[in-house]
Amino acid sequence: MGGTRELTDEAPLAPVSVLLLHGLGATGAVWYPVADRLAARGPTRVLAPDLPGHGTAPRHATYTVEGAAAYVAAQLAGEAALYVVGHSFGGYVALALAAGGYGVQPRGVLTVGTKLSFDTDEQARAADLARRPARIFETREEAVARYRKVSGLDARLAPDERLLERGVVADGAGYRLAADPATVGVVVPPFAALLAAARCPTLIARGEGDPVVTSAELRAVAPEAIDVRGCGHNLQVESPAALIALLERLRRG
Repeated sequence: MGGTRELTDEAPLAPVSVLLLHGLGATGAVWYPVADRLAARGPTRVLAPDLPGHGTAPRHATYTVEGAAAYVAAQLAGEAALYVVGHSFGGYVALALAAGGYGVQPRGVLTVGTKLSFDTDEQARAADLARRPARIFETREEAVARYRKVSGLDARLAPDERLLERGVVADGAGYRLAADPATVGVVVPPFAALLAAARCPTLIARGEGDPVVTSAELRAVAPEAIDVRGCGHNLQVESPAALIALLERLRRG
């Protein structure tokens, strides 16, 4: 299963619920390309919430993987055949749910583009940014440009502005990013520990050109991890078909 692969999403999905979890700085709107394809393929219930401190979700006093998992789990009422897909930070939240400790037990979890290593300088920069107030921009265009940079959704990759929904809000006479600056200070538990605690099948993947996590890093904790050819960090936008193919592979075991 490891290695770089060509993936397609031609096979239909049976009726399931799919929970899609975005990364830091983004919102659930980043999943529109995947959600549209899933909706076109049959009776699949798709949920793509904003995580705490992002978009329209409430702000928390502190941000943790456990807090995000509890927040998401509270919105899942009777989702029987549930599969969870987490991008980047969302991958940590997805794996936390995989342990079944939040009143939810997924049938499978897929993570894509999840960063595993954080050096001292990165942690210090994140802590500094988390303490700063939100930057106010004079125009919405300036704020959107900043949001594109933060979320990795540049105009070439994401020309569809639906993907930017809820990422920018008005603030007085100006505009700011919707995300609470404190979210960047979140400290994640070890990925390997979350993976070991999972009580359902898991599939770990990255785009082969992802600068956030290397193939070697992933395979050190998940030897069967998959590299998706021709993609970078935002697999859900770059190739929604490939992401759905991964989901289908997970579902079929």
